[in-house]
Amino acid sequence: MPIYQYKAIALAGKSKTGVVDAESPRDARVKLRKAGVHVTEIAPVPEGESSTGSKALRMPRILAGRNLAELAMVTRQLATLIGASIPVADALHALIDQIKGTRYEGVFRGVRERIVQGASFGNALADYPSYFSELYINMVRAGEAAGNLDEILSRLADFLRNQHRLRSKVSAALTYPAVMAFVGFSVVTFLMTFVVPNITQLLTRQGGEKALPLPTRVLIGATHLFTGEAVDLPMPIYWAIVTPAALALFALFRTAIRTEKGRYRWDTFIFAVPILGELFKKQAISRFATTLSTLLKSGIPAAEALRIVQRVVGNKVLEKTIAEVHDRIMEGADISAPLKKSKVFPPVVGYMIAVGEQAGKLDEILTKVSEAYDEEIEITTQKVVSMIEPLMIVVMSVIVGFIVLAIILPILEVTRNVRRH
Repeated sequence: MPIYQYKAIALAGKSKTGVVDAESPRDARVKLRKAGVHVTEIAPVPEGESSTGSKALRMPRILAGRNLAELAMVTRQLATLIGASIPVADALHALIDQIKGTRYEGVFRGVRERIVQGASFGNALADYPSYFSELYINMVRAGEAAGNLDEILSRLADFLRNQHRLRSKVSAALTYPAVMAFVGFSVVTFLMTFVVPNITQLLTRQGGEKALPLPTRVLIGATHLFTGEAVDLPMPIYWAIVTPAALALFALFRTAIRTEKGRYRWDTFIFAVPILGELFKKQAISRFATTLSTLLKSGIPAAEALRIVQRVVGNKVLEKTIAEVHDRIMEGADISAPLKKSKVFPPVVGYMIAVGEQAGKLDEILTKVSEAYDEEIEITTQKVVSMIEPLMIVVMSVIVGFIVLAIILPILEVTRNVRRH
């Protein structure tokens, strides 16, 4: 049954937007009119679009950090309903009433209609690849095949919640330094654009630029870069050129890292960044271990699980390593051998996985690896914050100190000359 997005006016006179499933636009209007809603606009929602009508991103939305918590909550609610022996279609009907107004309302309406028409839950989810990753879909299919769909959905909810917590920790670690950097750059830009030029012009009139101390001449040259005097352009015109040029360079960079080679080089660079590179690498390894463990516990074969992990791990360097591991497994090798040889995974991870393979408890070992790295991520996060904060304070102090020194030196020189005379 098609899904329609509508804009309407409720009985209280308030505007309202939402989605409704009906055979035709006319049926949708009749259904909404019976609910006491006067429709002003209505349009079909194509598959792969959200309930708000915006086109879905090509990248799986399950990987978008802001959606992980919401999807985890929805998945857990669905697991509870199915665990109570409610059929999937009826559970989805109850879920849709619970999540009205969210981005997933229209999606689950479409999923429910596909199930009513005879499709399996996993295949219905596969119609919305922009909202559900391959990992999510394959785990649901495994749960349907094994008859433990509620357990699989609970495991998925735990997985999504843990991924959300992990990303939140890393984001929180980087937010404060990013805010400090932005504020510091803004303050320096303001000083160099509006305050320092007036002072340096006054100092230049006193004795000429050549007679000024070296720090002051360097400061004057820097202000010329901020005000446009270095290229003989008025400041408004200069910034009207510089700002779009900077945005164009950023857009070019974003385009470059979306390519296969560009993304691989960028991920390699990220791993090589001092301090932060260690944090990102541990986060990637933890995500690998958690995802693979979750898939193996759900009954998905190792080769298939690795193929899924390769697609959802979110790092090209790690993706290449996992692809090599997958190829070696298809040739009859174990997982641990290629991991030990890779430069991405620490040797201890390879040895732990080897023990898990020999004992037939690979999923349990991977869970322990993930837990260990989660603890290390928390420690590394605190270390990053404790190192970046004083480092940025020192950098800002040096910049501001240099500006003050460059201004004070000629003033002291003038004062000395006045005293001599």
